[in-house]
Amino acid sequence: MSETPPNTLQYRSDGPEDAPVLVLGPSLGTTWHMWDRQIPELSERWRVIRFDLPGHGGAPALPADSVTELADRLIAVLDLLGVQRFGYAGCSIGAAVGIDLALRLPHRVATLAVIAASPRFGTADDFRRRGVIVRTNGLEPMARSAPDGWFTPAFAAAQPAIVEWAVQMVRTTDPGCYIAACEALAAFDVRQDLGRIGVPTLVLVGSDDQLTGPAEARTLVAGIPDARLALVPGASHLAPVEQPTAVTDLLTRHFSLAWQDTLAAIPAPPALPGLSARGNASAEFAGAPVASAAFAEQPGIGRGTRPDPYEAGLKVRREVLGDAHVDRVLETADDFTADFQELVTRYAWGEVWTRGGLDRRTRSAVTLTALVAGGHLEDLVVHVRAALRNGLTPVEIREVLVQAAVYCGVPAANAAFRVAQGVIREETTPHT
Repeated sequence: MSETPPNTLQYRSDGPEDAPVLVLGPSLGTTWHMWDRQIPELSERWRVIRFDLPGHGGAPALPADSVTELADRLIAVLDLLGVQRFGYAGCSIGAAVGIDLALRLPHRVATLAVIAASPRFGTADDFRRRGVIVRTNGLEPMARSAPDGWFTPAFAAAQPAIVEWAVQMVRTTDPGCYIAACEALAAFDVRQDLGRIGVPTLVLVGSDDQLTGPAEARTLVAGIPDARLALVPGASHLAPVEQPTAVTDLLTRHFSLAWQDTLAAIPAPPALPGLSARGNASAEFAGAPVASAAFAEQPGIGRGTRPDPYEAGLKVRREVLGDAHVDRVLETADDFTADFQELVTRYAWGEVWTRGGLDRRTRSAVTLTALVAGGHLEDLVVHVRAALRNGLTPVEIREVLVQAAVYCGVPAANAAFRVAQGVIREETTPHT
């Protein structure tokens, strides 16, 4: 295990240092040990580099709330090790990291395998609600339910020691980093980008995976130009753990064949003036150039005109209130209400909620107080749910309402407490 600088990830390297590099990425709630059964064979022909997500497996608790940030931290590790080209295999959020790398840095990724993957993992609302549950109850609900999603019932019954190992992995994860990873999955959506993945890709899925199953895998295969599907019978979400021999064989075959075709075929990009090829890579993967490029593409930026805040407002509105709520509001808008909804998105969300100066937690606290003062109980339901997603705890919401009772009146606060209590119970009660 290496000492981990703040902008990198905790990692482990196995196999010959002069061999081609294969990077393995973990699933949410697991550690690099989920790949232990693959290492003896893979490390015979590759230098295998495994990494832990922040706050997982004893890694420093430095949350990363986007897949791109996780990918940039991994690239920082590989830059430190002098690794330019590599194969990549990842499971679940680890697969998302690989997809992000293949899209943004195709000259670094020689070939790709994604396991239990999807171009969009469930819904943003599902993952943000999971974050609320962890923030309120800790990781115990996630730890108890993990085996049901990760393994088939037959495997769980036959392998109680592995089930307990899985539970302990989740229990020992840093809650803040787990919540940040949920945010990363909530925001991950590459459905429109699959056609740009230009590396040979193996899409591997357990036949019994109820989280990201064969349907999601077929969507990936249909969208990625050079992709093939591998279905692992008798496996659920953590196929490398449940069916290690089958997964190892599939990975070995894929990387052995694809590597020969791609490793030397794709040239590295030309160096920027004054930089060597490696210097160019190091500068590009620090993260700032990517952000700058995205910013420069916004209409009006750099030309002295102000961009339309509507799209930024719609994005924040969805992140704060949830996709389901926003979709329902916008889909039911008609000729009479559509202009009003556009105004709310553009100005309330695009102009105010996107401003600096206050973080979203504080804006939620202010909003709750204003809604109590105005007696707007229907909107209070929506914004109590939003406050939980923005990081306010039930205790903090209670204190906001207690303070509001003094300044807005006891009857108004009394009604608000009834509303908030119902929302908090609904949002923080783990699924059975």
